[in-house]
Amino acid sequence: MNLLSRYAECIFWMARYMERAENLARILDVHETFARDTRGATNWFSVVQLNADEKDFFSRHDRPTAEAVIHYYMFDPQNRNSLLSMLRMARENARTLRPWISTEMWTQINVFHNKLLEMSVKDVATQNLSKVCTWIKEECQSHTGITEGTFYRDQGWYFYQMGKYIERADQTTRLLDIKYHTLLPSPVEVGSTLDVSQWTTVLRSTAGYHAFRRVYPRGMSPTTVAGFMLFNEGFPRSVVMCVRQIDGVLTRMRSRYDLRGGAAAMERVDELLAALLSRPIDAVLRDGLHEYLDWIQLQLNVITTEIAQAFFGVQPPLAVQSQSQ
Repeated sequence: MNLLSRYAECIFWMARYMERAENLARILDVHETFARDTRGATNWFSVVQLNADEKDFFSRHDRPTAEAVIHYYMFDPQNRNSLLSMLRMARENARTLRPWISTEMWTQINVFHNKLLEMSVKDVATQNLSKVCTWIKEECQSHTGITEGTFYRDQGWYFYQMGKYIERADQTTRLLDIKYHTLLPSPVEVGSTLDVSQWTTVLRSTAGYHAFRRVYPRGMSPTTVAGFMLFNEGFPRSVVMCVRQIDGVLTRMRSRYDLRGGAAAMERVDELLAALLSRPIDAVLRDGLHEYLDWIQLQLNVITTEIAQAFFGVQPPLAVQSQSQ
C-alpha cells in the first residue's frame, strides 16, 4: 500500500509537533531555573526571541513578564508556537492518520491534549511551572515509547523519523542558544559557580548531564558543553547525531521504496553533515556561537522545504509553510 503525500505530510508534522512540545517544555523549565538568579526578572523575553515571536507577542502583551510569557507559550490559542496549539495540531494530524497509526497512539495524544485543555493559569503559575513541564515531557516521552512499540514499519515510519530528528536538531540549537541570549556572562563570571550551575541546567534540560559526565568526568566549560551538544556522536540529542539519523532515514527510504524524489534534500543533508564534522568547537565559539546556531536552523528549514517539495506535493513558496515552521 503506497503512502499518499497527504498522509506522509501529516506523519512528518505529527512527529515534529510532539518533539517541539517536549522541547518547549524543556525551554520553559530551564528558563524558570535561570530566572531564579539576580537578573531573572528581566530574562523572560529571551524565550520570545528564541522563537522569533516578538511582533506577535507584543501585539497582545505590553511587557514580557513571567506570567505573560508563560501564558503565551502554554495556553494562547492564537500563538501557533504555544503548547496548546502544538498539541491541537498533533491531534488533528493524528485524527487524519487514524487508518495508519495504532489505537494506542491516538488515545495517548487525545488524552494528553484534553488534559492540557483542562488546565488553568493557576496550574502553571511560576511556582508550579517546573512540575507541569515535567508532566509534559513525560507525556511526550510516553508518545515516543508507544510509537516505537506500535507503529508499523512502512513508509510512514520513515517520515515520522525524519520529522522527529529534524525537529530535535533544531530544538537542541535553541536550548543551547538560550544560554547565549539569557545569560551571556561577563568575563569575570565565566567559570564561576553560577556559570557552571547554568551550563549544568542546560545539559539537564536535554537529559544530557550524565552522558556529558561520562565523556568529561571533571570540569565544565562553554567549550565542552557546546561541543558535546553540537558534535558528540554518542549523545541522542546532539545536532550531529540527529543529522546522521536524517541522512540514514532518507537514504534507506529512497532505496527501499525506489523513490526518485528527495535527491536535493539528501544533498543538503550531506552538506550540512560535512560542515558540522569539519568545524571544531573552538572555531565556532571564536566566530560566534549564536550566528552558527542560526545558520544550522536555516539549513534545517531548507531541508524541510526540499522534503515538502519532493514528497508532500507542496511547491515553493508554500513548501515551508505547509504546516508550521
